[in-house]
Amino acid sequence: MAAPPPDPGDAFQLPSGLHYLNCAYMSPLPRSVEAAGIRGIRRKRVPSRIGSEDFFQECDALRTRFARLVGSGESDRVALLPAVSYGVAVVAKNAGSLQGRNVVVVRDQFPGNVYAWMEAARSDGGELRIVDSPGPSAGHPGRGAGWTQRVLEAVDQDTAVVAMAPVHWTDGTRFDLEAVGHRCREVGALFVVDGTQWVGAAPFSVDRVRPDALICAGYKWLLGPYSLAAGYFGARFDQGIPLEAGWITRAGSRDFASLVNYTDEYAPGAVRYDVGERSNFILVPMLLEALRLVEAWSPERVERHCRGLTDLMARPLAERGFGVEEREWRAPHILGLTLPPEMDGNETRRTLEARRVQVSLRGSAVRVSPYLYNEPSDVEALVEGLMEALEGR
Repeated sequence: MAAPPPDPGDAFQLPSGLHYLNCAYMSPLPRSVEAAGIRGIRRKRVPSRIGSEDFFQECDALRTRFARLVGSGESDRVALLPAVSYGVAVVAKNAGSLQGRNVVVVRDQFPGNVYAWMEAARSDGGELRIVDSPGPSAGHPGRGAGWTQRVLEAVDQDTAVVAMAPVHWTDGTRFDLEAVGHRCREVGALFVVDGTQWVGAAPFSVDRVRPDALICAGYKWLLGPYSLAAGYFGARFDQGIPLEAGWITRAGSRDFASLVNYTDEYAPGAVRYDVGERSNFILVPMLLEALRLVEAWSPERVERHCRGLTDLMARPLAERGFGVEEREWRAPHILGLTLPPEMDGNETRRTLEARRVQVSLRGSAVRVSPYLYNEPSDVEALVEGLMEALEGR
């Protein structure tokens, strides 16, 4: 029987006095996830204890857990990847020619879901269609709604792909993915979602959003290690071509004695897209344990807790001239704060660091991203630091 989840206040090892409001940058590693990695390192001491079945069992369990997290009952649609950019490259390789067609992205979205489309459009003679926001920064009234509407209007009969995320990574502006997905299906466009800054922190359902591909890095809201990601690939990729000509993704690969019987047939589902040496005996157990915690604590609980903290800081800062997206269109767990024009971003960062407040500067916004380990006192430290920076400008 699996161990019960620890209380989030005891699960992490953040130093006393550090106000870490930066999970969108990188999550702290939970104690139990670190322990799983150490056990994985120690397994290699005696390789005879690692059997052929160990190359598959934990990977299968990881697929099942990730599929459940994103609301899918089809674990064979999950591929194990090293990064979001790898999964996007898989999609781009199987998207077909972009000649005379366009790919829709939003302005300044994370490059892991952009560079592959830049290259594909350039090599095929297609168009990368970048959708600007209706306002210059977080805090512009109706920005999230207006930006979603602009995405919908950018999609036409020549759109081959829409590549975006549930939330803008720099400032937490939320998009209506269900509406975008519906528009994609109307024109037959692939819908490619980078879920890194959402999945694990708030509920997500592939049955409702219906992406053709959903790819998530593991080291942020999934609480896992760096260099391991998971991707959900829909039916349009069932017969696709992977990036690598690997062996472990082939039919019959569980029988090591028969690996010399080469085959063109792949294992069922999205397994064909797995990265080579995917059975990492350190990283896979770590992400498996991390997803156990995410599931046990639940994205719904994370959403409620983080919403309470971001709401707590949004009003007083908005009243002092900081730009804040309206509540309906900001992520519960990521709050983007546009500094008043007279404030210097680097000086603000130095002031916060002196108070041991950790946030990120992304684009024109201070990005604040709490998690279950944060308390109202962390918010108070942030607000006090910003007020000091404002008054000392």
